[in-house]
Amino acid sequence: MAPLLFFLMALIMIPVLGTLVDSLYRDVSYLPRKLIGLENYAALAEDPAFWKSLRFTFLFVVVSVPLEVTLGLLMALVLNESFPLRGLARASLLIPWAVPMAISGRIFELTFNYSFGAANFLLRLFNLSAGPINWLGSDLGAFAALVITDAWKTTPFVTVILLAGLSSIPRELYEQAKVDRATVLQRFFRVTLPILKPVLIIAFLFRTIQALQIFDYIYVLTGGGPGGSTTSLSLFAYNYFASGDFGYGSAASVILFIIALALSALYLASGAFGRRTS
Repeated sequence: MAPLLFFLMALIMIPVLGTLVDSLYRDVSYLPRKLIGLENYAALAEDPAFWKSLRFTFLFVVVSVPLEVTLGLLMALVLNESFPLRGLARASLLIPWAVPMAISGRIFELTFNYSFGAANFLLRLFNLSAGPINWLGSDLGAFAALVITDAWKTTPFVTVILLAGLSSIPRELYEQAKVDRATVLQRFFRVTLPILKPVLIIAFLFRTIQALQIFDYIYVLTGGGPGGSTTSLSLFAYNYFASGDFGYGSAASVILFIIALALSALYLASGAFGRRTS
């Protein structure tokens, strides 16, 4: 365990502790570095922009994570069945996940373009909208665009995790359920879902942590706009790092780390690594 613990300390704990220490300083590029204790955190508590970014981050997690896990579960259930070209379908599933985030963000920036984007073209084609929607120029449109982009990118990741869990369920359980005349829904809720619960929680855990840290899509698609309505906590901290206020940015990063740590502990406490139900 010693090599593993060493790399964990070097790659994770040392940067985290360094950020925590820096958050206790007035560390601005054009001023002398000075220990100020918890003043950065007190300033965050009174900063409306911080609370706005925190609300957006939580709203994004609440909307995007359940959506992606639900879609991932449906896709995993389909791909777990036998049908022609199943191997090709499984391989194709990984294409969105393999595309770099900045590239996929740029693709969807063009997709949601007000003048020539494919999204407005499809809405007009199927008569779903009287006119073009300003996706990236309105609060609701920008939020929807970010959720759709994130779902396209990360749903395959959830599908792969859940597909691995489905593949490990013994087929004999389903055969016995059929002998007992269980319906499709009964087999799903009485056999599949209880056994898949630990894997589902792990999928929720991974996606929640990733959603809390959302940065790339926002930076490319909206830049945090319009009017700061899509500024995530990661982008909020980044903006202060970019402007040279490392202490304030570090304090925001520590808050994000504490939130992610608390949610991770909550997920794990719910039984992600408990014994399976048979």
